[in-house]
Amino acid sequence: MIGWVVGHDGVILKTRDSGLTWTLQHDDKTVSFLDVLAIDSHRAYAVGAFGTFYATEDGGTTWTQRQVSEQDSHLNRITATAGGVIFIAGERGTLLRATHYNQAFIPTSTGYEGSFFGVLPLTDSLLAYGLRGHVYRSADAGLSWQPVKIENTALIMTAVKMKNGVIVLAGQARSFSISKDNGRTFHLWQPGLTTAVAELLEAPDGTLLAFGEAGATRLPKPE
Repeated sequence: MIGWVVGHDGVILKTRDSGLTWTLQHDDKTVSFLDVLAIDSHRAYAVGAFGTFYATEDGGTTWTQRQVSEQDSHLNRITATAGGVIFIAGERGTLLRATHYNQAFIPTSTGYEGSFFGVLPLTDSLLAYGLRGHVYRSADAGLSWQPVKIENTALIMTAVKMKNGVIVLAGQARSFSISKDNGRTFHLWQPGLTTAVAELLEAPDGTLLAFGEAGATRLPKPE
């Protein structure tokens, strides 16, 4: 399986064997990458600090820099829906939307001017999340957004929808919220982890994994 990882110093690494070995494809100490999205085995986008945006169409042999926003805000995360709509979440209220690969990114506004750290695609809607517990929901593919009430104001760094339908939000220490109605409402959840979380993943066996200050932690399954 082919994949990419990105990081500081403009590093882009590619694997052709599901992560057993990696090859350096790009490095440039003048840029910092924060996220990467693989469209397929040939095409990928990498985004990062100060509006950094790179694209490849030849499996990473060449990466071309592009400008996708007039601002130099950090671009924190890039995500695609099942239908191929692509979103970039970033600083200063930045939410950029492209209808599919190789189309122009157009700003979409929630009315919030703080940082966003990601967009979670759902079956019939989207969730955008970020600083101070701000969450917004869109039922029209990101054209308009409505605020969702969260019971705390901690930074939300990551979100996942599990196979059982439960949505989990996490970020700063002790900040976990779950939804059982596809993101319309949330309530606090206390899985016992008190350190900051950068990423949530559901393992193939249904285990919820949290990655952050405490390393990799298995969390109880939210019901």
